[in-house]
Amino acid sequence: METNFKTIVLSDIHLGTKGSKAKEVVRFLKQYQCENLILNGDIIDGWQLKKSGSWKRKHTRVFKRVLKMIDCDRTKVIYLRGNHDDFLDQVLPLEIGNLSIRKDLIYESNGKKYFITHGDVFDNITTNLRWIAYLGDMGYTFLLWLNTRVNHYRRKKGLPYFSLSQYVKSRVKSAVTYIDGFETELCKIARSKGCDGIICGHIHKAEIRTIDGIEYYNSGDWVESLSALAEDHEGNWQLIYYNELDFGKAKPFESKVIPLKEPIARPLDKFS
Repeated sequence: METNFKTIVLSDIHLGTKGSKAKEVVRFLKQYQCENLILNGDIIDGWQLKKSGSWKRKHTRVFKRVLKMIDCDRTKVIYLRGNHDDFLDQVLPLEIGNLSIRKDLIYESNGKKYFITHGDVFDNITTNLRWIAYLGDMGYTFLLWLNTRVNHYRRKKGLPYFSLSQYVKSRVKSAVTYIDGFETELCKIARSKGCDGIICGHIHKAEIRTIDGIEYYNSGDWVESLSALAEDHEGNWQLIYYNELDFGKAKPFESKVIPLKEPIARPLDKFS
């Protein structure tokens, strides 16, 4: 039984890389329906495709599923560019029927405004020190490779999935400090734009919490956590984790956090 949502937000799928869970994305999107699908950056990994990445049939299937949602379900799809798919800057903004490609947008609901952006624009490393960002990307790619080997061993031993890179990030003081600073700065930007909240991705850390009175939502990623943000028709938000789903029988939607009414997505023209 499919579960129907008002809005679903996915980010950081990184199609074109070995670590991308494209099959799981397609299965997830077949399980759920929504009126609005927001693809919040790093959907295609242009950085890896220029180096050692490769485009597979399973990656194409993700876009086939999205197009089917537009055609059959009349889903409105909004693709916001990230740092790994910054090649989209050449065509922004673009709108074709129910598909639009933008840099960022304002999401209005229940009298509140949410600034939606991938998050890299507020990351000094990816915007000003690109060479350091590339080095960091190489290190992260290695961690994902090592993570695959570790979990292959754990499966043989009957042990549950373990995210090595999430563990490293949670233990390294500089990484924790960076993430905390990233979240705080994004909330400051949301406040400066007259918004009540921020919806982002980029750091691969799914989160729903309030920071200094600003609602902070991060949809996570589809390389490690396999998570998405979803809003039901009563206006409630939650994080959904693919690995916690029972695809034999869809689980009922358990709402939590902020009640919202029907959203209206409109572009933030000054950032186009």
